[in-house]
Amino acid sequence: MSRSYLLLFLLALACTSKDQGREETHGQEKPVDLVYPLLDAVNSRWFYFSSATRPFGMVNLSPDTQIDGAWGSGYRYDTDTVKGFSHIHAWQMSGVSVMPISYQNVPESLLNDYFSSFSHDHEVVEVGYHKVYLDRYGIDAELTATHRGGYHRYTFPEDKEAGVLFQLAGVLGPSEMVEGKLEKLDNRTLKGQVTNTPTIRRPKPITVYFKVEFDRDIEGLVGAENSENIIVCFGKGIDQPLLMKVAISYTSFDNAANNMEEELKARGFDEVVEETQDIWNELLGRIKVEGNTKEQRRRFYTDLWKSLQGRRTISDANGAYPDNTGEEFRIGQIPLNEVGKPKFRHFNSDSFWGAQWTITVLWGLVYPEIVEEFCHSFLQYYQDGGLIPRGPSGGNYTYVMTGASSTPFFVSAYQKGIRGFDIDLAYSALVKNHLPGGMMSKSGYEHHTSSGGGVDYYMDLGYVPYPNPKGRFGSHEQGAGQTLEYSYQDWTLAQLAKALGKEEDADRFLRRSMNYKNVYDKESGWMRPKDENGQWFEPFDPYDYAKGFVEANAAQFTWFVPHDLEGLAELMGGKDKAAEKLNGQFEVAEELGFTSGTSHAVETHPEYRRIPINYGNQPSMQAAYIFNQLDRPDLTQYWSRKVLKSAFSALTPELGYNGDEDQGFMGSLAVLMKIGLFQMNAGTEENPQYEIGSPIFDKVTLQLNPDYYPGSAVVIEAKGNGEDHYFLKEAYWQGSALDGFAVGHNELIKGGELLLELADSP
Repeated sequence: MSRSYLLLFLLALACTSKDQGREETHGQEKPVDLVYPLLDAVNSRWFYFSSATRPFGMVNLSPDTQIDGAWGSGYRYDTDTVKGFSHIHAWQMSGVSVMPISYQNVPESLLNDYFSSFSHDHEVVEVGYHKVYLDRYGIDAELTATHRGGYHRYTFPEDKEAGVLFQLAGVLGPSEMVEGKLEKLDNRTLKGQVTNTPTIRRPKPITVYFKVEFDRDIEGLVGAENSENIIVCFGKGIDQPLLMKVAISYTSFDNAANNMEEELKARGFDEVVEETQDIWNELLGRIKVEGNTKEQRRRFYTDLWKSLQGRRTISDANGAYPDNTGEEFRIGQIPLNEVGKPKFRHFNSDSFWGAQWTITVLWGLVYPEIVEEFCHSFLQYYQDGGLIPRGPSGGNYTYVMTGASSTPFFVSAYQKGIRGFDIDLAYSALVKNHLPGGMMSKSGYEHHTSSGGGVDYYMDLGYVPYPNPKGRFGSHEQGAGQTLEYSYQDWTLAQLAKALGKEEDADRFLRRSMNYKNVYDKESGWMRPKDENGQWFEPFDPYDYAKGFVEANAAQFTWFVPHDLEGLAELMGGKDKAAEKLNGQFEVAEELGFTSGTSHAVETHPEYRRIPINYGNQPSMQAAYIFNQLDRPDLTQYWSRKVLKSAFSALTPELGYNGDEDQGFMGSLAVLMKIGLFQMNAGTEENPQYEIGSPIFDKVTLQLNPDYYPGSAVVIEAKGNGEDHYFLKEAYWQGSALDGFAVGHNELIKGGELLLELADSP
């Protein structure tokens, strides 16, 4: 059985796991046993924290300690109160929150007062499993999940009445829940639904349908069927754990019931935990790291685990999915394969803004089947709604962030031989996004107009003016930053046009890719906003935040020219001067730990916003590898190690990514830097090049997917590696010395050994 089919087979089953004791695995390290799910949990946002979930699972089941808003919500480690266990923690979506309760007499008083304190001393958090003791009720609550279902095991005190409360209204994370319904079908089965109201980012409602099955009879319901909260009662003296299965769907109750049948029927709780962890082990085990400390191996697998988190499935087991791209809601259908199974899953996803240096590179090398599946999903959005999204939610566009950020993802896939999607359809769709009316025309969350992106100005003037002469239409109308982003994305589209033999298009987009030069101010030495008359923005401060640059300052965004760093260096007076300038920025940034504080929430504070390089957000997180392009690989090795140690080495609930992890971006970046491979332009050129950095492990083994690549594995061995031995002296591929510090994709995927010799000086 091929690896992709094996993974799909494992995902399709819904089995599960270990004893209630959850004994630690001994012997050989398994990746799931090394993952630390509590990383950065103090700074969690709604979709960040994960425990009981599968890769890209529709269900991400966990306790919620904060439930008001998309930011600072979900499971927050420093909050001591459980407010429910909800099944959906997705980009702009939530739903199906439940709470086990116990009581002596009348439970009505608990309908609106049911929160419980808990202690981390009585909590177990693992990949695919979460256990917490609810102090108020004396209940042990255990959670696990299949792809589209949550599985609960509750151990109640025998001397009290037992119940489960369903929250059917009120704010839950990013959304307000309305139109909640819960209906008893028989003595052990419920059906329900709840609707997420629109948000500023997701402009249309989306309904969650769910089916619930218990392993014992229901004695009664407290609360009217359409009330805000309903308690399902089971009586007193329950001497065995109560098992509850919840399957969800965004299309219909019948499809929720089918998801239950496909994934949860006749499954044991422990069986499902075990299978969920096996699925994670298969994916995480594709990279094996040896050497360094166990703490850093744990952090590495946590980073890798995070790289496969956040983006969630919205299609059912039978391929039905919610399509909200048109005037009216409709249920779409994923095409089926020869055995009647959906050819791919449909996804809910935050933006791909910054993906060019993160998931695009990592997934393309290690998880090509995931890249292809996302390409299929995004093309389905195009066929339904006319645009490839940059971040969809609830089956609709959110227009999150700026630009045509999906273009490098598609181009990189094609250039790496990941071509199982309709490339002609994709090319037409990508071109549309780069023209008026496409994604480049829309600023952040601009749902009803196409004036905030400024692509018409970009085409006519060669840059996007700041401020927008037309007014305000959305968020992130930051002309200089938009100009730089569009220039890079145009360059990647030109590479695809060239590969497809579309020379006129290639020339057109290649010319446009030079527009970045129009916002470079030689006098100040920085990228700088211009108004529509060509006048430089005044007063100009290169360290001021969000003045012409999206979530960044001019110092950080000046280097956003991944497609033509040689050209940028020439504008600066040559590579030596450019390297000197960037090195100076790193020296200043080091004093602040290379990030704007320890979380995205403090990035705009005066003491943090003026940092010249910020590894806590996307715009400058490629910066250490720029030195490779400036003929100073020693500085890439030096600063990448410094950044890793300062920003991406912690293993605590208080620290982790020191910024905006954004559904796998920071995790992917950390993985790439730690194994010493990187791609400056997302691997969008012919035979994409992997730049070599300074790996922190003695040996890294990358298992290649045989369905896509001819080789079996790539082994990276770093001889002489150590805390102060990180300078690359020699590099050998398959025994031959490399001319420069890079290996081509076409060579790498054949498999082989990359031998690196490290020393304590350049």
